[in-house]
Amino acid sequence: KDEDPRTHQLAQHYRRELIEDINIFSEEYNQDILKAFKEFKDKGYIEVITSNGTHGYLPFYRDYPEAIKAQIKSAVLTFKKYFGDHPKGMWLAECAYFKGLDKYLSDEDIRYFFVDTHGFTYADSKPRYGVYRPIITPNKVFVFARDPESSEQIWSSEVGYPGDPRYREFYKDIGYDREDDYIRPYVDPSGTRCNTGIKYHRITNKSLSLDKKEIYDLSEAMNAVKEHVSDYLFKKTSQIRKLSAILDEEEPVIVAPFDAELFGHWWYEGPKFLEELFRQSFENKELEFSVPSEILQTVKKVQITYPGETSWGAGGYHDVWLNGKNDWIYKHIHEITERMIEKANVFKDPTNLQKRILNQMMREVLLAQASDWPFIMTTGTTIEYAKNRVKYHINRFLELDKMLEKQEINDEKLSFYEWIDNIFRNIGYTIFSSD
Repeated sequence: KDEDPRTHQLAQHYRRELIEDINIFSEEYNQDILKAFKEFKDKGYIEVITSNGTHGYLPFYRDYPEAIKAQIKSAVLTFKKYFGDHPKGMWLAECAYFKGLDKYLSDEDIRYFFVDTHGFTYADSKPRYGVYRPIITPNKVFVFARDPESSEQIWSSEVGYPGDPRYREFYKDIGYDREDDYIRPYVDPSGTRCNTGIKYHRITNKSLSLDKKEIYDLSEAMNAVKEHVSDYLFKKTSQIRKLSAILDEEEPVIVAPFDAELFGHWWYEGPKFLEELFRQSFENKELEFSVPSEILQTVKKVQITYPGETSWGAGGYHDVWLNGKNDWIYKHIHEITERMIEKANVFKDPTNLQKRILNQMMREVLLAQASDWPFIMTTGTTIEYAKNRVKYHINRFLELDKMLEKQEINDEKLSFYEWIDNIFRNIGYTIFSSD
């Protein structure tokens, strides 16, 4: 009864929203989110592509072709398992590209991938149409580049839409704000506070401290969504007109990739923005939404060149994933990568037990290669967790390797590792072979 009626109204909104989400997830899709993506993919509404197996940062494995092949092969096989056909495109982890990587994609029949803007800026030969038409590499893989203008209008912390004062404040959450007696049943039994996703305040002003933030008004936020979509479409239409006037007979292609977590996680109103974007654009005759494969079907002429080495991380290259905070991991990961390649080449006809060990060694190597661990060490969010994950996977690999070498199998430990690191159950260790 002492609750602010505005926060009570928001609580009711969250309750309705969460019940609806649970029903969709549990009843409509039987707790299988991939089923939803497959449904829309099969209807032709979206194009689903893949990404390298465990999001390994591929430029750091250029001396290990087998490792790059394994990252790509595991992605392709997993895609086929869940979607029933071959992926047409690939999102390289962190948009990280080096010259020659496209050959590995071509070998797996990947038709296209993406790079950040400066991948075209520093291409071997400068693309005639800038980032507004795809290029093709000498290995016959198409490349799309991110449009910086489209990204800035949404991503920028200074001028991007998500920073509007009317939108919900991400960093103020009842998991930290409410009194202990109230929140204790909903957080870790130790009493450690955490984000719950229930937030009652708006951004208000970026310069204000969290305790000065005003109550979130959902209707005002939805008004902001409509305004921002109108503004975005106006800017995109104007951009297309200008580009059409200078691109000869070629239609301009604007590529606007974003992390999915922006929409709904960081930017609570993001999904509503996307919905409103499609609704308002329905009557727009100058702008058309498309998927990459549709663009490639219309290509009449295309420039052949290699894009420049690049990533879409801070600084545009590899610094985020290789610096004084995380460089120590690579000599260990490279060592187990070498051992995995060696084992894959040696064990041509393993026993069933040996095959179990080798397959688990493959999983541990791929998990150790994940780019998430060095990224976390750089950003400083959960550093010990990231360090431990790298160490766990390396040590598990070494234990398994020792079992294999000494032929002293600890089935209990092997079974535990198979249970705790159980990705890629349909894939065998031979993806690391040199053949």
